[in-house]
Amino acid sequence: MEYRQLGRSGLRVSVLTMGTMTFGGRGVFAKVGGTGVDEATRLVDRALDAGVNLVDTANVYSGGLAEEILGQVMKGRWNRALVATKARMPMGDGPNDAGLSRQHLIAECEASLRRLGTDHIDLYQVHEWDGRTPLEETLSALDDLVHAGKVRYVGCSNYAGWQVMKALGTAERLGTTRFVAQQIHYSPQAREAEYELIPIAVDQGLGVLVWSPLAGGLLSGKYRRGQQPPEGARHLTDWNEPPVRDEDKLYDLVDVLVEIAEAHGVSPARVTLAWLLGRPAVTSLVIGARTDEQLADNLAAADLTLTEAERTRLDEVSAPPLLYPYWHQAKTASDRLGPADLTLLGPHLGR
Repeated sequence: MEYRQLGRSGLRVSVLTMGTMTFGGRGVFAKVGGTGVDEATRLVDRALDAGVNLVDTANVYSGGLAEEILGQVMKGRWNRALVATKARMPMGDGPNDAGLSRQHLIAECEASLRRLGTDHIDLYQVHEWDGRTPLEETLSALDDLVHAGKVRYVGCSNYAGWQVMKALGTAERLGTTRFVAQQIHYSPQAREAEYELIPIAVDQGLGVLVWSPLAGGLLSGKYRRGQQPPEGARHLTDWNEPPVRDEDKLYDLVDVLVEIAEAHGVSPARVTLAWLLGRPAVTSLVIGARTDEQLADNLAAADLTLTEAERTRLDEVSAPPLLYPYWHQAKTASDRLGPADLTLLGPHLGR
């Protein structure tokens, strides 16, 4: 297993992170899985034995049940793994049961610690933007949790580029704890993060954790052009994360993934994960699995090396269009582009 530095922190994390959104299966999360304690134990054991040292969860997953199950699985052995969790989503019907207020963040951190059965959270992530709470309040509350020893590092998830930069600038102005990472959706099916979030990560030294790197299973090889989705498949039916805006383009990508996978004798899922691990700024991929076989296949992606020609084919079939101002910068500013700029513009300029 390879380990990478998480942003500018001193923390080293495995390139694959164990995700737990399938744990519990309560409420709307029943659509993605219903893993109980025994099966979760087997999955986590397999991940730890493969060298995974980060487990990612969230308070909202199955209404706290995922954290409870993870706490039971890891009881007495938190020394074997780092834990990341998140807060912001509604956890009740009260007026203060959601958001990034001081009240909600501190209360939910303490609730997560109780469910997980640990005395600290290694990476505490704000799960989504809150435009109604001043950033100063959110960042101050996170800073207090760090100084109280309840949280080691903080990060954000699902922020827009301007929101990430505003948070980093506000933290610098206040002298509070700075985000070390962002958790984002990123895959060859959905490369919107390359417009702003990946360049920001390079420029500002942020780690990047990728959620749903297989695009909700779309890139696993189960979905093929002209074929019915397999029984039990959730995408293109009642689950729309990520949205599919162009099915033809999706299947063009899948065709290339399948061809490359066959050449290596592996699954399209493994090829997808290997491609992502070679992208700029990516630190770790959050992988979730409902079976031992799925998890074993995902874990093997850490050992797959794609050729430059294979990477180029995948780049080209999945390339996002250059939006303004990027097409204009590629045309008129190519003489003075920095490393962050080139994460998006470099391929269009032959660099």
